[in-house]
Amino acid sequence: MSSPQTTGFGTGVLEDTRVDERTVPTHDGDHERFSHYVPKDKLMEAMVTGTPVVALCGKVWVPSRDPQKYPVCPACKEVWDSLRGGNDGDDA
Repeated sequence: MSSPQTTGFGTGVLEDTRVDERTVPTHDGDHERFSHYVPKDKLMEAMVTGTPVVALCGKVWVPSRDPQKYPVCPACKEVWDSLRGGNDGDDA
């Protein structure tokens, strides 16, 4: 039995090495080191069950870290302030 001949154009599988930022999990070294605003009952449920939550800014994630270690997300704060009528407690 003879072996197949090759012409220098071997076949193979090419791995897609492009990175889709939407699917890469964030870690402590990432630029997204903010605590986000979510309903308190949804946060507790997510911490217990591991289900994702949606923040006021639209970020979707499964919370797993202490939010008090990070500054508040500016976009969440802006949405929260607009929902409260812009009252930041400075109405003297």
